[in-house]
Amino acid sequence: MTASVIPPSPSREEYARDYAAALAANGDETIFDRTEPIGLVVDWLADARAHEVNDPNAMCLSTVDGGGAPDSRMVLLKDVDARGFAFYSNAESAKGGQLGARPVAALLFHWKSLRRQVRVRGAVEPVTAAEADAYFVGRARESRIGAWASDQSRPLASRADLEAAVARETARFGDGEVPRPPHWMGWRVVPDSVEFWRDRPFRLHDRLRFDRTGDGWAKTRLQP
Repeated sequence: MTASVIPPSPSREEYARDYAAALAANGDETIFDRTEPIGLVVDWLADARAHEVNDPNAMCLSTVDGGGAPDSRMVLLKDVDARGFAFYSNAESAKGGQLGARPVAALLFHWKSLRRQVRVRGAVEPVTAAEADAYFVGRARESRIGAWASDQSRPLASRADLEAAVARETARFGDGEVPRPPHWMGWRVVPDSVEFWRDRPFRLHDRLRFDRTGDGWAKTRLQP
């Protein structure tokens, strides 16, 4: 029998050792004075940018397929404001097809270095063409060419085939501009609920949920 790779639950001594650090990172009670969630998300994203090793804007996007089964993958948040959480991808990908058929989604941010997470649920709407154009033009040229070369989520015979497609698109555009492909777009998750979680010792975690009520938000502190 091989040894388990799953770590055991922390001991009392380990909790005590980490208590001061956890309190410094997650002991501020003023988060419960907030009246809306977006500002707190922005603040936590800033903390993550200062502490995470890479991709502090990474989030798990969960959609629903045609059979009603959930499907999840990691994507990158590219904008957040009062309207919601925006990301970009290929509309002909698996996620694009699912969002087109059932425009609802859940997001999960997990920042291990901070021992925090944020959950978001809501309807999904496309960003404007102008927003998609503005984001696309700011991508690296090679990434823009890749958006033309990749038939995202479709079968691929070999890596060589993908590289040949990239070479073909690179030659096609030459030194000219690389416009946004018609199938490349963005979506915005318009939150109905946003829940904040932060680690506290002995699994007595803090949870704070905001639920949309008309033009405002109802706030609830939840049991751990």
